[in-house]
Amino acid sequence: MSLVRLKIKGISYSQTQNGAYALILNEVDGDRKLPIVIGAFEAQSIAIALEKEIKPPRPLTHDLFKNFADRFGIVVKQVIIHKLVDGVFYSSVICERDKVEEIVDARTSDAIALALRFDAPIFTYKTILDKAGIFLKFSSKENEENEDDDSIVVDEILQEGETVEIESGSSSQGYRELTLEELYKELDKAVANEDYEKAAKLRDEISKRK
Repeated sequence: MSLVRLKIKGISYSQTQNGAYALILNEVDGDRKLPIVIGAFEAQSIAIALEKEIKPPRPLTHDLFKNFADRFGIVVKQVIIHKLVDGVFYSSVICERDKVEEIVDARTSDAIALALRFDAPIFTYKTILDKAGIFLKFSSKENEENEDDDSIVVDEILQEGETVEIESGSSSQGYRELTLEELYKELDKAVANEDYEKAAKLRDEISKRK
């Protein structure tokens, strides 16, 4: 089976269900997206790894794993999303220590959070992308008009019966009334208070303004 390399497009959140997130992956040499519903904590961890400006005052779980692996000479070489059963994605983390390769089973959200921290590539099999990938191709004008398309994708997945462990969190609606300067101040406060879900939403709003 042939492998397809994926890149992270971003994290989207549901417009109808508070606390539901989806990680949106794109195939590197194509236009298909692979949306994966993830929990709030994992969304926070991935968002922090993507947004270099957010620096947690203490290491998160995935940061701790990275520090632990560095200390003992373990390197994550790649992540492979290798199976899809009943809407659930299964992944493997390919590690190496002293030139010995090991394969470790992991939840896809955890595997990707680690891949980001190790700068490791992410792959899936073509059969999985054929089954679960969503083909979306817009012109630049259409893409602007479909700015909330990823959020719609999240809602469609949830309506189809996907389950996700949801944590309560504040809505991003109120952030639209804040100035850019106020958003940055709120972001600093959220990071200081280790409220990374709020920080991720603030970063989303800031990114929309740029």
